[in-house]
Amino acid sequence: MKSLLTFPKGGVHPPECKAQTQGLAIETMPVPDELELILGQHIGAPCTPTVAKRADVGEGGLIGEVTKGLGVPLHAPIAGKIKDIGMSVHPIRVSAPSITIAVDREAQPVQYEKQNWQQLDSAQLLAKVHEAGIIGIGGAGFPTHVKLKPPANSPVDTLILNGAECEPYITADHRVMLEQAASVVEGARIILKILGIKKCFIGIESNKPDAIAEMTKTAEQASSPDCTIKVEALQVKYPQGSEKQLIQAVTGRKVPAGALPSAVGVVVQNVGTAKAIFDAVVYGKPLYEKVVTISGKGIGRPANLQVKIGTKLKDIVDYLGGLQPGLSKIIMGGPMMGFAVSSLEVPVTKTTSAVLFLTEDEIDTRPHGQCIRCGWCLEACPMGLEPKEIAIYVEARRAEDTAQFGVFDCFECGSCSYVCPAKRPLVQFVRLAKMKAKRPQ
Repeated sequence: MKSLLTFPKGGVHPPECKAQTQGLAIETMPVPDELELILGQHIGAPCTPTVAKRADVGEGGLIGEVTKGLGVPLHAPIAGKIKDIGMSVHPIRVSAPSITIAVDREAQPVQYEKQNWQQLDSAQLLAKVHEAGIIGIGGAGFPTHVKLKPPANSPVDTLILNGAECEPYITADHRVMLEQAASVVEGARIILKILGIKKCFIGIESNKPDAIAEMTKTAEQASSPDCTIKVEALQVKYPQGSEKQLIQAVTGRKVPAGALPSAVGVVVQNVGTAKAIFDAVVYGKPLYEKVVTISGKGIGRPANLQVKIGTKLKDIVDYLGGLQPGLSKIIMGGPMMGFAVSSLEVPVTKTTSAVLFLTEDEIDTRPHGQCIRCGWCLEACPMGLEPKEIAIYVEARRAEDTAQFGVFDCFECGSCSYVCPAKRPLVQFVRLAKMKAKRPQ
């Protein structure tokens, strides 16, 4: 039997906690009465509204665009009227500019027609990806059209689709691969044509054998002499789905510190992003809805929901039977890299992969202590950094001196915090250090 692929250094094995939702088919949530769309859903400049208050908008209509700088347009997920252009609750920035749409219940849903994309060239395909507002929906939020146009001095020969989904609880990508394998694989073929290359690997952790089987069958059917798509089974280890770790596991290539994956000839896209590219290119459908895992003992019933972007957490809670006794923490994203939120008014964005409603017995609320110099965080760090030193320097008010410990190479996976016996908030120390330290030139 072929051995499972993985990255060589660090990593942890948190409880998977996927049993609640991994067997639940994707369910389409009814549209609530109003949606709040945050204008800055991607890395780069936030959108500027292209609509005015009380204006009517159609499903898929443009409501925001980036006129200067890095970014992608924003589209109405449903037909309705612009109720407000103001501020919304934001999971990280506290508040952010947004557009609120009051839904028109009388409007008929848009019927998208299939188009032949084979006749389009790379530039035309890339334009469709940009116009559809597609970003990395696995969590990073980087504009996809930029990622699919790597620097001329970094020729790319390999595409990797990330189906690892290594964070506990989250099963959205698992269900997409299982239920929409053909769309994901055709999305991969579109990306290959955009990049002008012929080789794609799809990395999936071995705890999803049904998804591996379905994607393997579909990939084999789609492969040809000028387009090879192959599924690679990965060892179950966090953070297997991190870009640099995934590249090293699948290809053996190591991305240098401070460099992009294109520096070693690779582009990585999430499987959900590939599905969004398929929708955009084949059907002309913008990215305005996505699959989100709702899990934890604190919600009435868990689900893998397809929701419109801009749906508030309170509407999801109402739909799934309300909150349960003992709820202690709400996290947008996974437990390792997500953010705790204190309000159900927060809306879903393009990068929301999960919302977890965790009870007291699902989290660790013990207070943190002083560093005991055990070195566990050094062993767990997949980037080979020194989290304990970064934290000690931050506590000593010397955050500006932490670049020497590789603080800017940290992608905040949380492995160090997970293994720390003193329960120190090492990721939070790193984030603070990044804000205050000067990035090396």
